[in-house]
Amino acid sequence: MTQTDKQVKQLDRVIIRFAGDSGDGMQLTGDRFTQETAAFGNDLVTLPNFPAEIRAPQGTLPGVSSFQVHFADHDILTAGDAPDVLVAMNPAALRANLGDLHKGATIIVDTHDFTARNLTKAGYTENPLDGDTLAEYALHTVDLTGMTVEAVKEFGLSRKDASRAKNMFALGLLSWMYGRPTDPTTAFLTKRFAKVPDIRDANLAAFKAGWNFGETTETFAIQYEVKPAVLPPGTYRNITGNLALAYGLVAGGVQAGLPVFLGTYPITPASDILHELSKHKSFGVTTFQAEDEIAGVGAAIGASYVGHLGVTSTSGPGVALKSEAIGLAVMTELPLVVVDVQRGGPSTGLPTKTEQADLLQAMFGRNGEAPVPIVAPKSPGDCFAAAVEATRIAVTYRTPVLLLSDGYLANGSEPWRVPAIDDLPVIDPDFATEKNHTTVGPDETETSEFWPYLRDDKTLARPWAIPGTPGLEHRIGGLEKGDGHGNISYDPANHDFMVRTRQAKVDRIADSIPLVEVDDPSGEAKVLVLGWGSTYGPIGAGVRRVRKAGYQVAQAHLRHLNPFPSNLGEVLKGYDKVLVPEMNLGQLSLLLRAKYLVDAVGYNHVRGLPLKATELAHAIGELVGQAEGLDVELGVWGEPTQKEHI
Repeated sequence: MTQTDKQVKQLDRVIIRFAGDSGDGMQLTGDRFTQETAAFGNDLVTLPNFPAEIRAPQGTLPGVSSFQVHFADHDILTAGDAPDVLVAMNPAALRANLGDLHKGATIIVDTHDFTARNLTKAGYTENPLDGDTLAEYALHTVDLTGMTVEAVKEFGLSRKDASRAKNMFALGLLSWMYGRPTDPTTAFLTKRFAKVPDIRDANLAAFKAGWNFGETTETFAIQYEVKPAVLPPGTYRNITGNLALAYGLVAGGVQAGLPVFLGTYPITPASDILHELSKHKSFGVTTFQAEDEIAGVGAAIGASYVGHLGVTSTSGPGVALKSEAIGLAVMTELPLVVVDVQRGGPSTGLPTKTEQADLLQAMFGRNGEAPVPIVAPKSPGDCFAAAVEATRIAVTYRTPVLLLSDGYLANGSEPWRVPAIDDLPVIDPDFATEKNHTTVGPDETETSEFWPYLRDDKTLARPWAIPGTPGLEHRIGGLEKGDGHGNISYDPANHDFMVRTRQAKVDRIADSIPLVEVDDPSGEAKVLVLGWGSTYGPIGAGVRRVRKAGYQVAQAHLRHLNPFPSNLGEVLKGYDKVLVPEMNLGQLSLLLRAKYLVDAVGYNHVRGLPLKATELAHAIGELVGQAEGLDVELGVWGEPTQKEHI
């Protein structure tokens, strides 16, 4: 594919959204554009957004699927608030996404489906492409479907099958517009459809036709260039949160020298973890797709009992079903990693949308006093490190660990620097191999025994003995244990002691986790913005904007939510005001208020979408104004040529 002379305009960042019917292949199109962008070397963040219905009515608003990619020549933190370019494949896609665009944004519309019937299904009374309805945008009307059918007619496909390649035509056009490398997509299509040559060749032809259309048409007179980003040295790959989390579990098992056993039941948006781990038998990974959520976690606990790393993956509804079994793991004090990829609730809620509303369930969603450590990643790539950390805590402290990812992290992607093996922690399961207690009888004879509930002085963890080890026979179960010997005990004082001991063991984890780090460049900020999980990107982008406007604000982010870092209370008391942005109604705020008596101010939206950096920046600015006693003016953002570093 060669280029003719056309004007090339330099940009530092672009946000593109592909949108169409759920059968139009928008997720594939966005993913391929993302892979091309990653190969080119830009920094990027993506936001897939698709319906929960298996197949919503074609051409309707509920059936719209979209994929947004934000790429830049500098470090960015979010998928962007407002697209600079919208590719709309039908009227419903245009209507569903038009409200997110800023004035002057580019809209590329496939005119083929703008029929009276489809306009009515999308809720239009007249064609928005006629008149001046879209006058404030740079509108390009293109018959993508018609040109695709013409480009692939030599392959003898039906018109319906031929039109399905229109997403590749659109991808070719956008790849030309932004100078994306085409070899990755060509190789992908060649491999993907190798067994169906006509489909393969049709998709390749449509992709090339889209590129050539951009090259030769006068409709698109400008080609845009976004130079590669300067990133820290290392080996990079594009990665989604679920993929990174699966790799982290594999790495955790390797570092601990333990086979990994995943007992699970498929549930959106966590199923990809099962799909990926099932590919890694060579690393000692066993996957078990159980008949339900309860069976999955029960099998994982059984695997931990016999000396494996037991893992179960799910979303919020599944955590509810697993709660009794997680309590069993608390009582038996066995390692268990429980992955909760949070989604919109309650009940089945919004299965394909993101949310952060399971924090209190993770903290308290079991009967009795059943404390469980909680770890939360902050970005798709960070899911790897969070999974390794969850493994370390589970194995070292003999406890179930809740790992709280969410739908945004799970399906979103970013460049990830592959870590060196030497940088990963060594995790020692320290299996019991000998009897550990001596009993002196009435006749002063000594008898050696194995006591399964003796404690390590440093971690308070009990010994982990693999069944079948000679002399270490023992019983564990859900009934209360006697201190040390582990026999069933109904003694009131013992129960009180054991409850406090299990809590103290979780509290002891704070000794082995990093102190919370505060980003406060001037040291003079009066407002701290504190977040957890996937709010990291929007918070960082919002803070950058406030600082760029000349105001002081501090930022901190929590990976460990139970226990909190040991210096968190001191940090909170160092600021006049603390803002806590969350995709819930204030769950972390509630915990901070209860534990530290701090007047945390919540910034809460539960839309099924990530927080918007622009809106959050104004909330931060308002709080800074209150703390500083001044009027904060942040200005307006949105122009694609303005370097915002978001």
